[in-house]
Amino acid sequence: MRNPRSILITGATSGIGAALARDYAAPGVRLALSGRNEERLDAVAADARAAGAEVEVALVDITDAEATGRWVEAMDDRQPLDLAIANAGISGGTFGGGESVAQANAIFATNLDGVVNTLHPAAERMVVRGRGQIAILSSLAGFRGIPGAPAYSASKVAVRAWGDAMRGRLKPHGVTVSIVCPGFIRTPMTDVNKFPMPMLMEVDRAASLIGHRLARGHALIAFPWPMYLFVRLMAALPRPMTDYIYGRMPEKR
Repeated sequence: MRNPRSILITGATSGIGAALARDYAAPGVRLALSGRNEERLDAVAADARAAGAEVEVALVDITDAEATGRWVEAMDDRQPLDLAIANAGISGGTFGGGESVAQANAIFATNLDGVVNTLHPAAERMVVRGRGQIAILSSLAGFRGIPGAPAYSASKVAVRAWGDAMRGRLKPHGVTVSIVCPGFIRTPMTDVNKFPMPMLMEVDRAASLIGHRLARGHALIAFPWPMYLFVRLMAALPRPMTDYIYGRMPEKR
């Protein structure tokens, strides 16, 4: 959607979410931002207001479907949403002894349930109006499970598939669905990685790229393109070969 005026973003306290909030901030724009850290959320909101945007912030647990739904509907009541971005997510891997059930469940609750809890109520309102756009933050890890980050990559595979399905369901009702699959972006989530990250991109550049492609209504926003080509190639190769290649990748903390 070109020039959205009412935008909702989850996970706006840092990383891509914060960069998107600052990138979209302008006079005449209303931002509804959520996150878990009040101090960082207020700092992002202050920057957005300084750029001329109207901003409302909330500490919302996106794993709570009822609370998240109430917040989304309240923001839509204030001003009908043009664009809702499910950005909030957490990561974790097998570094230091494998992945526990608790860690896997926490990742799925945020990265999968949190996306559905946010975008389902937003999409329902948009369908009634016959217009709107929803965006889902997946990852290039969402094209193939990575042994060093099982639940994280599985959650990103799941939201990518959910977004593909929702695109077909919502398109006849005038609602656009875009799936964002970044590679390595310099954020607090990647700062903990102690291994080389090919084609690491600065977060402001990533946010600008995402914003421009969302404006064009791209169904899939995958970047950097050489990394995207690599993961697509891996998907086409025989499983024993890709198992060997992915099995030699470093474990995520």
